[in-house]
Amino acid sequence: MNFPSLVLLAFAMSTDAFAAAIGKGAAMQKPRLLQALRIGLLFGVIEAITPLIGWFAGSVATKWVSEWDHWIAFVLLLVLGGLMIREGLSDEEEEASPEPQKQSLVKLALTAVATSIDAMAVGVGLAFVDVSILEASLLIGLATTLMVTIGVMVGRMLGGIVGKRAEIIGGVVLIGVGAAILYEHIGA
Repeated sequence: MNFPSLVLLAFAMSTDAFAAAIGKGAAMQKPRLLQALRIGLLFGVIEAITPLIGWFAGSVATKWVSEWDHWIAFVLLLVLGGLMIREGLSDEEEEASPEPQKQSLVKLALTAVATSIDAMAVGVGLAFVDVSILEASLLIGLATTLMVTIGVMVGRMLGGIVGKRAEIIGGVVLIGVGAAILYEHIGA
């Protein structure tokens, strides 16, 4: 997997956290840049750790599935991308709180873990392709930190509109990365 694909993957992995950050930012009273950066760092660190966990689990299985590895990565990314698109197209709206909320560290961490589960599954898929997992995890963590920080800052202005579109775009990018992996192995 080449560097531009890794960057696209990293930003695709950050879109669900970005969508959650918009919601968090909308619930906060006048979020400051330092608050947004702290939230971004929390999400980024968690999002960087989960693909490592998935990669280690996938690496154990590599010797048994090496002939099918590109198909496994493709299917995982296709399913995750499809789920993100479905979530982005759903009509469900998150309940909006009528008054600003203070964000607790525990709630933020739980949200970060919930939005990083897909990164763990991507880590499993990355174990089957030629990629530096440390580089991929670092890029995913940095992209998530940046996107969550931005998401918190613009959350009050944009609300749920951009959040849904971000999920759709992220899903399409994941499917594209999966297709590129498949093409790279079949075309080679």
